[in-house]
Amino acid sequence: MADPIRNYQTGAASGARVDIDQGLRAYMIKVYNLMGLGLLITGLAAWGAFHLAVTGDGQLTGFGQLIYASAFRWVVILAPLAAVMFLSFRIQSMSVAAAQTTFWVYAGLVGLSLSTIFLVYTGTSITQTFFATAAAFGGLSLYGYTTRRDLSAFGSFLIMGVIGLLIAMLINIFLQSSALAFAISAIGVLVFAGLTAYDTQRIKEMHFEG
Repeated sequence: MADPIRNYQTGAASGARVDIDQGLRAYMIKVYNLMGLGLLITGLAAWGAFHLAVTGDGQLTGFGQLIYASAFRWVVILAPLAAVMFLSFRIQSMSVAAAQTTFWVYAGLVGLSLSTIFLVYTGTSITQTFFATAAAFGGLSLYGYTTRRDLSAFGSFLIMGVIGLLIAMLINIFLQSSALAFAISAIGVLVFAGLTAYDTQRIKEMHFEG
């Protein structure tokens, strides 16, 4: 004879798991929607800045001279880093609206700083790289979401890696070493691959922590 109490407990536990899964799914979808919108802002800002900076025959406009060929270009290059540092130090005390606004500003600044890639690479090359990167991000994020391995131990190491990369990039601005640039690129791929999985798992944990 079936035990009604056990059946009730089993059903309640299953229902709780479904509620948790649905809540987590909605939470992650919201996160990725915000990330996708930020990426769209970055892309539009980069495309718009390039077309404002360069004429049809490849000459720099006054705006292009300002952001690409004057001392102000350092502001353009370093502004996204400043926005990240501001968010890192102030995020806990900011309202949701202020944090989101800062994120949109950051996304636009990243687009402005990345607009130089249109000066160097073709649209086809940029598109291919975008989709390859998006596929890699999706795979790594899926790993971070599904893995049962605790990735928290890698967090500090990966953050230190990012700091090291930033320092190396700043140094190489003056050294102009192709070997160092290649090393930065290779190590950067590994570090940010790890960060993608780590951050995805951390976002998932934040949902359960409330």
